[in-house]
Parts: sequence; C-alpha cells; structure tokens
Amino acid sequence: MTVPATSATAAPVLSVQGLSVRFRMRGGSHVAAVTDATFDLAAGECLALVGESGCGKSVLASALLGLLPRNAQTAGSAFLGDIDLLTADERTLARTVRGRRVGLVPQSPAAHLTPVRTVRSQLEETLRELAEVPKPELRAAAEAAAERAAFPLGHLDRHPHELSGGLAQRAATALALIGDAPLLLADEPTTGLDRDLVDRTVDELRRHVGTDRALLMITHDLAAAERIADRVAVMYASRVVELADAADFFGAPGPRHPYARGLLDALPERAFRPVPGMPPELSALPEGCAFAARCDRADAACGTVPALTGGTACHHPHADVLEAPRA
Repeated sequence: MTVPATSATAAPVLSVQGLSVRFRMRGGSHVAAVTDATFDLAAGECLALVGESGCGKSVLASALLGLLPRNAQTAGSAFLGDIDLLTADERTLARTVRGRRVGLVPQSPAAHLTPVRTVRSQLEETLRELAEVPKPELRAAAEAAAERAAFPLGHLDRHPHELSGGLAQRAATALALIGDAPLLLADEPTTGLDRDLVDRTVDELRRHVGTDRALLMITHDLAAAERIADRVAVMYASRVVELADAADFFGAPGPRHPYARGLLDALPERAFRPVPGMPPELSALPEGCAFAARCDRADAACGTVPALTGGTACHHPHADVLEAPRA
C-alpha cells in the first residue's frame, strides 16, 4: 500500500509525542506500561503496531481513548486535530471523540457489546446517533452496516452471548465503521477469526482509510499487518523500538532491530525460530536496553537505553543491506 501524497504543511490525523503511561501500584512502586511513544499517522495511512502480548500496545490504545484506570499517570501528548487526547476531559471524550472522531474495534468485543440488546438494535442506535439516519431507514442501514463487516444478516436479531467470538468481533467492527471517524483504532481486530475472515476484516478496515481518514491497527498477527499496513511500529517492553515502511520491514532489507527481525524469523513461513528467552516484566525493566538479555548482538553499550534514531532504537542495528548470519 502507498500513502497518498500530502502537502508538507498537511497536519497528521494523529500526532503522538513522548506518550508515556505509568501505573501506580500499592506500596509506591510503578509499572512502566508505555514509554516515550512518538509517531505521526497521516491521512490515507495504516500504521500497524505489533509486538508480543504484554508489551504495552493495548495500554497505548486505552490512553488514546481516555480509558485508563485511575491509578494511571500519563505524560506527553496525543493530538487528534486540536484535541489532546491525554488531557481532554471525559465530557469531550464521550461526546466529541469516541465514535465520532475515533472509531474503536475493541480487543474484547463481547465485553464491548451491550449484553441485553440485539446486534440489530445496537447498530440502529449507533446509526441514529452518529449518522443521523431517519427511523424509516434504520433497518436497511443496519443491514448494510452488518454486510460491510461481513456480519451475517441472519444473526442480527441475536444477543451478544449467542454469538461466537468471531461473530462478536465482526459485530464490533460494524459498529466502529458507522461513524466514518477520521481515526479508526483497531485493537486486535482479528481475534477468533479464521484466515479467510481475517483477510476480509482487515481489507474492510483498510477500505475505511481515505483522503481524510487513517487506521491504527494494534495486532500480533503479522500476516494481517503485512496485508494492509503502510508502516509498522514494533513495541518491546513498553517502547517503540522500530518504525519502518511495511515494504522494507516485510521485504528487503527487513527489520533493523534484532527483536523485530526475530519476530519475523519466528513465523512458520519463515525460519520458524522463536526469539530466545522471555521479555522482562514491565514492573522490573532493566536500566539499559530491555532486549539486551535476549540479543546476540548485545555488548557494554547496551547498558544504556538507545534512542529511536533513524527509525530504530538499537545500539547495534542490522545494516540496510542483507547481512550474513553470525556464526
């Protein structure tokens, strides 16, 4: 995919600068869930945020939506137009941002859907509120919204508990797409789907992207990311450690950060070689590079945290040309 050309002065749909999230724990300790995340998301672009479970991807999404628990402390900024999502009050987030300027495809759709109402009634209410569809047209509009997300019409009059995980995910996707929000935030949107439905779902999410709309997809599914992303951001132990064009990341020369390269090497269709070791606990991060203990390139320089320079946060990144493997 190619990002449409924009003028040098065009503002990004989303601009995240130095976003950090800390959780205050009992006893005075802190958990560093997101550390200094910085990226822009342009209109017409899909950015895939990838990484192992527990690295901070979904916490970042919750911060953008103002859905963090009370023990969270944030720093930095995240501008969606003229609204800083990190400092906006709940009234602004509820009435102006969620659904209208940010459409959410949640990680846990069963919890996101209203359990006592049918999928049809929830679609119709969202169409009435966000798209101002007149009452006589609601039934047809709800069916069109369901088809847009490949949700079977025969299940529209069912309640969420009567749906499989995959159907609940598609219902949540249908709801998220209704407002045609400038930013679509998809948090693990392919959970519970088979490969064909994964492809259909991410293709539909990609079609949401237009001249004035963008997609941030949080996923561990690298095949889905490769299918639709323009750029890839890799998170490890709360930090973005690589930010690259998708074509370079999945093709040649490949990722520059050793962890990002290890993620691709772990795929069955590639080397099928897992990244050795385990990621550190976010409550006990090392003072230097968090990946050093798992990295065969680490040395004394890795005792300090590397800055994200040239798209890679690593003291010893892979070169921009293919390298022979180390002995």
